[in-house]
Amino acid sequence: MMSQQGRVIYMDNNATTKVAPEVVESMMPFFSELYGNPSSMHTFGGQVGKNVVEAREKVAHLLNATPDEIIYTSCGTESDSTAILSALQAQSGKRHIVTTRVEHPAVKNLCESLDSLTGHKHRLTQLPVASDGTLDLQQYEDSLSDDTAIVSVMWANNETGVIFPIEKMAQIAKSRGILFHTDAVQAVGKIPIDLQTVPVDFLSLSGHKLHAPKGIGVLYVRKRTPFVPFMIGGHQEHGRRGGTENVAGVIGLGKACELAGQHIHTENTKVRVLRDKLEEGLLASIPNALLNGHKADRLPNTSNISFEYIEGESILLHLDRYGICASSGSACTSGSLEPSHVLRAMGVPFTAAHGSIRFSLSVYNAEDEVDFILEKVPPIIANLREMSPFWKSR
Repeated sequence: MMSQQGRVIYMDNNATTKVAPEVVESMMPFFSELYGNPSSMHTFGGQVGKNVVEAREKVAHLLNATPDEIIYTSCGTESDSTAILSALQAQSGKRHIVTTRVEHPAVKNLCESLDSLTGHKHRLTQLPVASDGTLDLQQYEDSLSDDTAIVSVMWANNETGVIFPIEKMAQIAKSRGILFHTDAVQAVGKIPIDLQTVPVDFLSLSGHKLHAPKGIGVLYVRKRTPFVPFMIGGHQEHGRRGGTENVAGVIGLGKACELAGQHIHTENTKVRVLRDKLEEGLLASIPNALLNGHKADRLPNTSNISFEYIEGESILLHLDRYGICASSGSACTSGSLEPSHVLRAMGVPFTAAHGSIRFSLSVYNAEDEVDFILEKVPPIIANLREMSPFWKSR
């Protein structure tokens, strides 16, 4: 939706990203003249297959992995499910899953369903987090047992941006002979990732979080990791994921990964500076505003701020009038009055959790956009509080 001024300021990049113009350009031939099936024996399909191979190499390069460790999927959710279910099937004698209370629903809901819908065939440990969203490594290590089949912990939280110590956690799991999966959907492209030094067995990523199209994802599977396919069908992906490849999406993801490697420095300099200016400006100009998440151990693009005594949904509606796109930490838009499970796990007070707003930036944001938000948000908050019985009775 355009604002009345005809301008859109997009700061909801943790939800989805703009497809980069270079990515769109790279994909276009595969909707028209290069429409062959990459698995075909003829030259017409074979040239498409060569492009798929090149794209796989670009994805692997961003992660410092090898191309044969990359499996294309439809999205991060499929990648998460494949990794977790594969670990359980490949180790039928182990029933224990370790994860956290702040995982994305793609992991959280799957693990909880395995714990409950299978007659408690599997045992689930969901690690708590501190008030700043961080994990206790000793508590994590103590949760592991000989029965643990897999640990699944996100690299960075989608709501707060808090980064978990995945390298240390994976090393601990490896020392115990336990498979380790990380949902790195929010981290890939925003911070450097080197899978030669971080010993995870599985890693999930999703194209639409790093300026590729929706409908394409990747599951990284380290060499010699026991693996059971989730999608059973043809011989695609060396028999590890059946189904004709989403060729245009694969090409787009390859180009997006190439660009992400070039933009990592910008993410951690320019984008971080803009994020900090926005965050510091809002916290300084608005009373009873709280930062959610660790101050330093965060993605460079993410800021989650609670404005006490008002509803996040109301804030978003007012922001939308100015063409400002952000997201709420409250689940009220889904018909629930409960705040985000992430903020609840962090112990954010009820009066603040409902008024949580996440701003997530990208390399396409500019300083004048931050200035515009800093101009518009304080009066929005002040006006909403004037109408709030909670603010008046505090």
